[in-house]
Amino acid sequence: MSRPLETPTQNKLRIIDCGIADYRQVLRQQEEVHAQRVVGQVPDTVLICEHPAVVTLGARKTANRLLAEPGQLAAQGIDLVEVTRGGGVTAHNPGQLVLYPILDLRGRGLSAGQYVRTLEGIGIGLLEGLGVQAQRRTGLPGLWVADGKIASVGVRISKGVTLHGMAINIQNDLGIFDLLIPCGLDDIRMTSVLKETGRPCPMTVAKARLADLLITHLS
Repeated sequence: MSRPLETPTQNKLRIIDCGIADYRQVLRQQEEVHAQRVVGQVPDTVLICEHPAVVTLGARKTANRLLAEPGQLAAQGIDLVEVTRGGGVTAHNPGQLVLYPILDLRGRGLSAGQYVRTLEGIGIGLLEGLGVQAQRRTGLPGLWVADGKIASVGVRISKGVTLHGMAINIQNDLGIFDLLIPCGLDDIRMTSVLKETGRPCPMTVAKARLADLLITHLS
């Protein structure tokens, strides 16, 4: 069940925890909030959640490289969804923390590039608090730990308002990435907070830290 982590005052950021929620359901929720944000009916909003296993195909078709047939994914209970965000194929599953900011960039005076760097900065802060030092890589949106990728970014901006966002691997089963070539990049090793630190991290802890960082960076 979706529930607010922060109750907004006028023009204050609204954060909604959707729990473990079906990808298609949250996509519809994003689209509804986006339409409301475009006309000023709601404040800037961030949906945070985990998803049951799903593979999503991005707008950059050449980067949508699957290593399994759709029927094989379905047999494993993995949904397959085509979306309009930037980037290529990626995967979500429980233990991965996903954030979908729905922000009016016009009011913030942010370019698309500045917005992506802001998202990455939030991810770096979150991971640092969980014991992982992550970095950006020029020309490759997302976050990296040595030779491993720990967070993926894929966004869309429509009518000046953002959709989609960032997925950060906390303690999810990384085996799902063996079914695809993440973001269409060969020889990518996917990693997580659990893999890097050897310590489990309660998702409640990760969500609380994320909420603090969202308020700091986006309010």
